Formats: sequence, C-alpha cells, structure tokens
Amino acid sequence: MRFGISIDWLMEAAGWQLARHCRSLTAVLCGTGNNGGDALAAARHLRRWGRLASVACIDRPSLSGAAAREALALEAMGVEIRSEPVFEGAPLILDGLLGTGLSRPPEDLYAGWIEMANTSGKRIVSADLPSGLEADTGRAHLPAIRAAVTVTFGLPKTGLLVGDGPAAAGVVWVVDIGIPAAAYAMVGAAMPEHLYSMHDRFELRGIGP
Repeated sequence: MRFGISIDWLMEAAGWQLARHCRSLTAVLCGTGNNGGDALAAARHLRRWGRLASVACIDRPSLSGAAAREALALEAMGVEIRSEPVFEGAPLILDGLLGTGLSRPPEDLYAGWIEMANTSGKRIVSADLPSGLEADTGRAHLPAIRAAVTVTFGLPKTGLLVGDGPAAAGVVWVVDIGIPAAAYAMVGAAMPEHLYSMHDRFELRGIGP
C-alpha cells in the first residue's frame, strides 16, 4: 500500500489480463496464494464472457486476503470452486497454481495437478510464470507446467529468459497491471515510464517454441 494501490486492485488487473489470453473454454486451476487469486479473478471474467468450463482450487478453505475475496466474488456468480480438476470439454487450462516464490519441487496435490495438466493434451496458459519454474534461476523442477503461453505481470521474470524458462513458458506476453515504475526501482529494476503508454502488453520475441 506504499503507493496507494491495494493488492485487490492489482489482482483484479492481473485477472482481467489473464482472461483476455484465454480465447476458448477454459478450466482454471488455482493454488492458495496470490497466483491463485489472479486465476480466480480471471475465472470471473471468463464466466462473464461465456468461456469458463470449471474452476478447481488446491484448498479453498485456506484462501485468505485478496484471494479469498476473489473466491467469494466468483461464488456469488454461482460458480462452484471444485476440490479436483475437471478438464472435460475445455480445450484450454489456466495454470494459477504456483507463483514466484517457489524454491523446491512441487509436492502433493500441486505435483499431481501439474502432471494432470501436462498429460491432458490441452493447451496451457500460465499466470506470471509456469508452475514449478523458479522465477530467478529458470530452473524447472519436476514436475513443472509446460505452457503454450505465459502471461507475466509488469516486467519479465529472469527465469522466463534463462535455463529451462524458454522451453517451459512458451510464448510470453508481458502485461500491464498498473504497478508504478517507482515500485520496480525499489528492487533495482528499471522500467521505462512510457513502456505501456500506447499498448498494455507486448510479446517477448524469440522465446516461444
């Protein structure tokens, strides 16, 4: 909140951008952190647009903060948040399982759901970076999502550009969710203030298969 922008607002913006990149009927997979909240926000927009097939969350009762509020808003629309993935009838999966803080291989349900998605034969769109990929090193743990498209927020993560990142991420779109340039400067990242002045997304060239 240092810059007066709430996590709820950023999650809404991330969800809207994710939903725009899901161009067909979509099964949404959510973890319990902010990455899952972004996917829940996307699911609400997909429902509005007639492109939501199903939503599953690793542990719906454990959601908190902005992610829990996104779940409540989705349920208020009559959408059931399932405890197991359902892919039938959906040519596309939205991966919102794990985010940037990963430093070890996915375990338990996370590992199982990643493997289910990878072997489903569906196209996968990942939120911010593929689940199982380390944001800083580009190391893809086993298992890790193999995405056709990754929609990453604000600026590219290093892990999308190095190591296993290019193979795991597919085509990478970098999208604006309203994070101020000063916020990036605080962590040593330089973002041109005009980057999104004309367009709200750009494709990283030469990364996809």
